[in-house]
Amino acid sequence: MKKSILAIAAIATLVFTSCSDDNGPSSKSSFELKVDDLKGNINDGIVTLDPSQTYTLTGGLIVKSGATLTIPAGTTIKTDATAEPTSLYIAVERGATININGEANNAVVMTSGKAEPKESDWGGLVICGDAKVNTGDNGTSEVGGLAYGGNNNADSSGKINFLRIEYTGSKFSPTKEFNGVSFFGVGSGTEVSNIYAYESGDDGVEFFGGAVNASNIVIVNAYDDSLDFADGYQGTITNVYISGITKAGIEGSNNGDNDIATPLTDAKLINVSIVKGADAKFTASEQAINFKEGGGKHTYTNLFVSGIETFAKLDSGTGATARIAAGDFKVNGINFVATNNLTTDYVSSETGAGSGATLPSWASKISKN
Repeated sequence: MKKSILAIAAIATLVFTSCSDDNGPSSKSSFELKVDDLKGNINDGIVTLDPSQTYTLTGGLIVKSGATLTIPAGTTIKTDATAEPTSLYIAVERGATININGEANNAVVMTSGKAEPKESDWGGLVICGDAKVNTGDNGTSEVGGLAYGGNNNADSSGKINFLRIEYTGSKFSPTKEFNGVSFFGVGSGTEVSNIYAYESGDDGVEFFGGAVNASNIVIVNAYDDSLDFADGYQGTITNVYISGITKAGIEGSNNGDNDIATPLTDAKLINVSIVKGADAKFTASEQAINFKEGGGKHTYTNLFVSGIETFAKLDSGTGATARIAAGDFKVNGINFVATNNLTTDYVSSETGAGSGATLPSWASKISKN
């Protein structure tokens, strides 16, 4: 009997140690989790990071279909200071799950590990889903080469809550770049709220099709567009604060190859502040909104714009002009009129994300850690 008890205890110890080690806990996964060398493919099971550790991202970390990565509140991931910037990213395949479980004033932080961090130090976060995209059901993400898109608009890739992501947007070429957070065909079953994207070398947050909704999005100092949606994106984005604009505050497109492709982009944005920024390097060269590649349908409610005299840059193609003529570009309850597009016509009495041009109080709960 005593020998049996000892044998059972030995087996229990073996099972426990296969699920966790000194580098942090993982559950039912073959992935080897290392605090100072976070990279590779999570092929199976659930891997959970340890919020008491600071992880060093040394290469691409890819959550494969069927696997789950869970990141608790207070976890910090820093990139290796010497690695090639385009090799550093976190990606979630179609059929995989990521749960970023940050909390108010205790965000998950993904940032540069360099002593003097700047934009484009690393790639960023890429999430692929099974929702509809008007470029086809099996696209390939522009970075990472991951499949995305399908016919399940209710698909879930997990959740993102209270994430601060910094110094992203590394570049392969002038036309192939990471963003801060990229959503490729992500479905409405995914929960997205409280993202603070800071100093992105390309777009801060971008949606390529899909039907995911999002709330409480802060984008500060993006060196291309700040917020971007395209390729038949169908969703509602609520509470958006944008400051430090290089090109467009918001770029909204339908399809670059066929500007009337269906499903049409149909984006609803509620409570939005677009602030050019005081630094002279932020020129907002493509205005507050770039209505591009057919545009699709845009509805803005409580939109505030500061420092940008001309409201919109307009695609001159027939798809975009047809959408404007049909009243599918609405700002603060008014149909956009291309010949009279100064911001004062639309935003002079609006409060935007909360306080006009001032960072809203809810945003500080994402940035503090």
